[in-house]
Amino acid sequence: MPMDPLARLPAFFALTGKRCVVAGNGMPAAWKAELLAAAGARVDVFAPTPAEDIRARVAAAGTIALHERAWQPTDFAGVAIAVAECAGSDEAARFAAAAHATGALVNVIDRPAFCDFAFGAIVNRSPLVIGISTDGAAPVFAQAIRARIETLIPKSFARWAQAARNWRPRMHARAMPFRARRGFWERFAKRALAAPNVPPDETEFTTLLTSQADAGSVVLVGTGPGDPELLTLRAIRALQSADVILFDKNVAPEILDFARREAKRMLVGKTATATMVALAKSGRRVVRLKAGVGQAGEEAAACRAAAVVAEVVPGVTATQPAILKLPEADVEIAPISAEQAARCG
Repeated sequence: MPMDPLARLPAFFALTGKRCVVAGNGMPAAWKAELLAAAGARVDVFAPTPAEDIRARVAAAGTIALHERAWQPTDFAGVAIAVAECAGSDEAARFAAAAHATGALVNVIDRPAFCDFAFGAIVNRSPLVIGISTDGAAPVFAQAIRARIETLIPKSFARWAQAARNWRPRMHARAMPFRARRGFWERFAKRALAAPNVPPDETEFTTLLTSQADAGSVVLVGTGPGDPELLTLRAIRALQSADVILFDKNVAPEILDFARREAKRMLVGKTATATMVALAKSGRRVVRLKAGVGQAGEEAAACRAAAVVAEVVPGVTATQPAILKLPEADVEIAPISAEQAARCG
């Protein structure tokens, strides 16, 4: 199944030690200079009449140099990224042409026609970084989504992401089969999600490395009325950890988009139960998708008879009231009424 069209290709630039140029006097230019410097770039800011925001950021960051003059074409030599805050289209066109002549990628603030890329909204848990883009259609909407994600991603995830960066070379140096390495990182992710505030250390690494690999298992998932937005969190987690996904012809194709890319997808019919058990017995994590709310008694009984661990995740109906459960806080939040929403502004 081909991927749906993308308005933008998400990409993350490695800028450590590279030179970038920012042109502009105001707050937007100051913010972009700080962002590039935070990514490790050496930033030259060209501002004939720099605002205090620019001076403050230059003072705070050791990798930003302020030049109190207008930019010149010779300023782009060796530049990876060039950003400008321009008063009009003519100035934007001149800036883009001069930067492109040296091979730099260009972003002209609030002028998409002159942009090779967009910055988007960012959730920073570096080295875990999440970028959000609306292709310039609704920046405020992107910021609102960023704020929502901020509440779901603990700041302590930065420590776990850094531990992954430190441990990955050690894992690659070990003569381990692919499934064993993947098992380590799956246990790593499970532990990070379960205890994000526990700092990962050498003891944690040893525990994750010596833990027994997970045996094969089955998760029987009901897909409800077929709307992907009605999938439960348990169903999504199962899809994202599956080795093999078995589905019938009535399952909406959009639901399969939640699966990890490496998972094998198999359209099944009358032999679904036997195939499911055989794959689980061979050590695979299997998700069996069933259209509808999902009565999985026969399949669950077959798993029990074969000594295969099975979990049933029922689907929800379109009219079933939604309850959002926050796993860390262990709090249930029910939907509010229109009257309550109005009082909240």
